[in-house]
Amino acid sequence: MYELIIENNGILYSPLVEGKIKWTTERKGSPGKLEFNVVQDKYLNFEEGNPVRFKKDDKNVFFGFVWGKKRNKDEIISVTAYDQLRYLKYKDTYIYAKKKASDLVKMIAEDMHLRVGEIEDTEYVIMHRIRDNETFFDMIYDALQLTFDNTKKLYILYDDFGALALKNMDSLRLDLIVGRDTVENFDYSTDLDNTYNKIKLSYDNENTGKREIYIAQDSNNMNKWGVLQYYEKINEKTNGKLKADTLLQLYNRKSRSLSIKNALGDVRVRAGTSVFVDLPELGDISVQNYMLVEKAVHYFSDNEHFMDLDVKGRDVWS
Repeated sequence: MYELIIENNGILYSPLVEGKIKWTTERKGSPGKLEFNVVQDKYLNFEEGNPVRFKKDDKNVFFGFVWGKKRNKDEIISVTAYDQLRYLKYKDTYIYAKKKASDLVKMIAEDMHLRVGEIEDTEYVIMHRIRDNETFFDMIYDALQLTFDNTKKLYILYDDFGALALKNMDSLRLDLIVGRDTVENFDYSTDLDNTYNKIKLSYDNENTGKREIYIAQDSNNMNKWGVLQYYEKINEKTNGKLKADTLLQLYNRKSRSLSIKNALGDVRVRAGTSVFVDLPELGDISVQNYMLVEKAVHYFSDNEHFMDLDVKGRDVWS
């Protein structure tokens, strides 16, 4: 049983839904999205910007705002609603120093008048950063990327039923098993698109006037795959050798992607959570471990709830 409520000027509407409700979350760069069709009647009256609340079995699922409407001749209104992460797609210029990624999130939330929930301390201090004419999403993920590269700690930004949240990936691990008995189908693929076996970092040291180069590489995999080089110019003061070694450890492997189709639905599963995947026969590997959900698409109807998941190994940032 689900509940869909639209509020307009203090009036709550529980419209008649036609077809399925679709809820989509992605780990990076996209707001949560709720899509549904409602039947127009003489009472229903709502417009863009109105709050939308969706619950399943009394559990909070989505809180956002009507963003778009489309009507057809049968008086069916197709509605697209986004959570407040949608406001992070707008641009600005920020210059900041000696701040953590969690500080940046709070600063942007205050400037954009966003409601804030639990923001975990990301610990790593970014010495100096200039982000010119960029989306707030890009600014935040730049800071989270720097944090990850230097600490190997992955933080997830998401909207928790109307409150901006930032949590370590380990805080979002679910006690849920996704396996052959609960999945209709899956697609498994491997590639070298996000693989690097040579890391080269450069830093222009203003004190010495010299360019410092830091290299970490795996000769065996270079002979096997060719030279797959990652190059970055380091702007902030950091431990270049440690960062190079960390990046090599993270990216010196082929990428594995797994798409799960029509699994039994669980509203706790959203992009950024980790689920235990039990698929022992996937060609070159046996998957029986936790994997990170990159994208989750849920489909709700009166008596059914299924979900499609894109998952990756828990140590992959891409």
